[in-house]
Amino acid sequence: GFFLAFKIYYQNYRRFAVWLLTASLVFLVLVFTPLGLASGGAERWLKLGPLSFQPAEIIKITFIIYLAAWLTNSKANRTQSFSGGFLPFLIISGLIAGLLILEPTTGTVVIILGSALLVYFFSGAKFRYIFLTVLIGLSVLALIIYMTPYRFARLKTYLSPSQDQQGSAYQINQSLINIGTGGWLGVGYGKSTMKTNLLPAPLDDSIFSIIASELGFIGASALIIAFFLLVFRIFYLAFKTEEKFARSLLVGFGSIIFIQSFMNIASISGLLPLTGVPLPFISYGGTALAVFLTMSGIIINISKYTNA
Repeated sequence: GFFLAFKIYYQNYRRFAVWLLTASLVFLVLVFTPLGLASGGAERWLKLGPLSFQPAEIIKITFIIYLAAWLTNSKANRTQSFSGGFLPFLIISGLIAGLLILEPTTGTVVIILGSALLVYFFSGAKFRYIFLTVLIGLSVLALIIYMTPYRFARLKTYLSPSQDQQGSAYQINQSLINIGTGGWLGVGYGKSTMKTNLLPAPLDDSIFSIIASELGFIGASALIIAFFLLVFRIFYLAFKTEEKFARSLLVGFGSIIFIQSFMNIASISGLLPLTGVPLPFISYGGTALAVFLTMSGIIINISKYTNA
């Protein structure tokens, strides 16, 4: 994905933006058919012959491409118009959010809509449109959490992690204990003992806890700094280039990497409720890794052709 995206001139995505998003939406719908695969109570995978993948990961990249093309292809100012800009943005965002909520994957909804909102904001949208979108999004999210028992349980666990330590709070408490064992320099690479039978999801959701345990505070801090430098560089490229389509792509991809890495690290460290989103470039998972490497290839291609 990285090398293919690096070789494809980024402007070519404009022509196929609608088709890429349409295909992603079709994949999301097919998840709820017999072609979909369920795991852990969630229907998030799609199996087509020998290939299985997560459409929710793919739509992260296709929605940003579509949004960037939609904002820059029209002569109309879609950031200032309500009926021609804000309303269509709200409808397509709501459609994607609705399909993702049904899977269910709440964390992915926050990542995709948060990054889309940043793209819309940096394209020059009116502040009242941004405020209204955030208000609607938070209200709907609060209602969904309240009406869904397992989501509400996660919120209560976040507020009172000492309660039900062998139940809903088990993962976060084990994660915090594991992080604490790392000290300054860690127990040594590959030497964490909790990852074998005590810490749930050590290869994906809880991978940062393993890193903090084995590499310590210094190693965990180095990883956070690496993410910060990567995101800083992407936004630096975005504001350096004058080409609007490239800028929107960079803002979108940089926002996804930032929001998702922050959510993963913060949730497994007890700063946010557990979300179940993978750590970009590091967590186990073929679709997520392929998507983030493809994003990176597009970013490098933009840097090459815009001389940023």
